[in-house]
Amino acid sequence: MSELIDNVQKRKELLKHMILQLHDGTAPEAVKNQLIKLLGKVPYNDVVEVEQELISEGLPQEEVLKLCDIHSAALDGVLDHTEAKTAPPGHPVHTFKEENRALRKEIQALERLYEEIKNAESKNQLNTLFDEIHQHFNALMDVEKHYLRKENLLFPFLEKHGVTGPPTVMWGKHDETRELLKGAIEALRAVDEISVDEAKTVIDLVLNSASQAVDDMIGKEEEILFPMSLDTLSDEEWLQIDRQSIEYGFCLYDPKVKWRPEGVELEEIASEEIGKIQLPSGSFNVDELTAILNTIPFDMTFVDKDDRVKYFTQGRERIFARSRAILGRNVRQCHPPSSVHVIEKILDDFKSGKEDHTAFWITLEDRFIHIEYFALRSEEGEYLGTLEVSQDLTDKRKLEGEQRLLQYKNNET
Repeated sequence: MSELIDNVQKRKELLKHMILQLHDGTAPEAVKNQLIKLLGKVPYNDVVEVEQELISEGLPQEEVLKLCDIHSAALDGVLDHTEAKTAPPGHPVHTFKEENRALRKEIQALERLYEEIKNAESKNQLNTLFDEIHQHFNALMDVEKHYLRKENLLFPFLEKHGVTGPPTVMWGKHDETRELLKGAIEALRAVDEISVDEAKTVIDLVLNSASQAVDDMIGKEEEILFPMSLDTLSDEEWLQIDRQSIEYGFCLYDPKVKWRPEGVELEEIASEEIGKIQLPSGSFNVDELTAILNTIPFDMTFVDKDDRVKYFTQGRERIFARSRAILGRNVRQCHPPSSVHVIEKILDDFKSGKEDHTAFWITLEDRFIHIEYFALRSEEGEYLGTLEVSQDLTDKRKLEGEQRLLQYKNNET
């Protein structure tokens, strides 16, 4: 048989045969060697079509799900992307890829920490390392927003084009990864009393499995999903995905550029009422309200009743750095593990109705910072969420006497 089979149908049949070999228990490395010998580089769209055909021909989706990691290993380095499209900055695929880069930085940091723990000799050293690991896993939990945008925005458009196999399989892998991450967080909450040997077991059986699952999905996206999606969806469809993405938030990355494809305009509803926000005591349009919220002399962050960060002001002088990547994130994951118990206490007391307000004040780089938390409730008393308000009171604390005349700041006349 020739080293490179050019006939598309024969190539797909052979690829299908090799995937079924994996199903029957043939080692991934052996199949990979066959692929390299017989097919050379495999076009990524062949893999998508073969996976779709296998499901259509009766191979249960559960079996494809089980095979997913195995056949990804067999195809690693074999897929051909020479003709794959690229996504410009701001495009949803570009954003997905930037998020993957940020996720991989967290994974690489975790892998270094795993090795340090395996070489740890004292309990104190162990506690410090696990605290760092916990923070990196808090960051990895942000992958939920990445997955939700795929599931609720990208996958529906692929399905409209008849591409149902890969989204179904990937969604299943998302759920597996979610469970592994949840297990990792639970394990990290219980590491205070374990020994060095037990710590190594936790890493091998729980933590590494979770971070590796995230990394494996990145490979599946970059090798198959994103190239296929760029080939399949139109610019108009991508623009619809782009406009709805903010509703789910971004994962460890805030897009820096607005992508606007040439010649594509989504239909806008022309109405004077569009963008109007009517409140009991008056109304604004979106621009007016945004300007008001970003002009008030303090920072505000709103956490909804499900403990998700839903909004923050973007004033000129923020006290604590924020990016849109935190939107949709569980507020517990926005704080170091050492202070999470304080956040949980505030939320529990606000939700139960026991308390409505608490305050803290700290010195940060010679500035006096006042931080308050307020429970937000409906007229019926239902808990709606929590508002964090931070103010730099350094200059106001120095005020004395009165100022009754008009005087602008920095005006010496």
